Amino acid sequence: MGTPSGPPFDPDDPDRGRRDRDTEPIPRIRPEDGPGPRPGPAAGPPFSDDVGYGDGPYASGGSGRAWVRDPEAAYQPPQISEEELAGLRVDASGMPLGPRRVLPLEDEPSSMVARYLFPTERYRGEWKRHWIHLTTPILVGVAATFVLGYLSGFLAGQDVGALTTIAVLLWFAVMGWVAWKVADWWYDRFILTNKRVMVVTGIVTRKVAMMPLARVTDMKYEQSPTGRALNYGTFVLESAGQDQALREIKNLPNPNELYLRVVEEMYEPQAVEARLGKEADEAKADDGA
Repeated sequence: MGTPSGPPFDPDDPDRGRRDRDTEPIPRIRPEDGPGPRPGPAAGPPFSDDVGYGDGPYASGGSGRAWVRDPEAAYQPPQISEEELAGLRVDASGMPLGPRRVLPLEDEPSSMVARYLFPTERYRGEWKRHWIHLTTPILVGVAATFVLGYLSGFLAGQDVGALTTIAVLLWFAVMGWVAWKVADWWYDRFILTNKRVMVVTGIVTRKVAMMPLARVTDMKYEQSPTGRALNYGTFVLESAGQDQALREIKNLPNPNELYLRVVEEMYEPQAVEARLGKEADEAKADDGA
């Protein structure tokens, strides 16, 4: 027989005890041993062959089940308030029973807008730009009134009638420009139908830009702090990454309301038709009563 491998036995070796503990076999834990201290070189959590899920998040004891997490113990069902449920309930026709988020508009387009709609197109609404759109013309008019008024009075005292007349004519020209801008704002329209969105601008030279709803790939609106305070915003429409005539529409009023209308028309046209049909029936019933 050969000699055993490894270092020779040394009774004074300081690491002898550690090596003996590391190489000592761990005894097998049997279910019939019951609870209590286990033999072994070190204490530890008692595990056995029948480890399984306990009755709570953790379980231990004589059943042999110990330190096992129950994945369903931490689950809590969602809590939904009555106000949230009210917004989800619908009637037999599929209409929501909660408060409506889309405000009613005129049923018929104005005469200026009607000329741009074809017979099978469903009108959904038209909007003028927010009055903030007139900020620059109004400020120019107010400044011209003060400056030219003061200049006219000063020139009148200097006995230079020709320059006074020029100052007055210049004031009339500025006021005419302001009136033109106000009229242009009044006739501008953002129009929504079940087929497209349009922007109509201009008084003498009319410009009509439109984008089919089916080609709108992305839509967003932006509000500055002033826009949030005064309730206006800028809409940005994207169509397949191409430059479009109708891409950015500035200073539109009630941007959240308008956003809901456009998105609903793009994704839930049946709901729009159902709501409008129900409103028409209610209006007829009120007229009959």
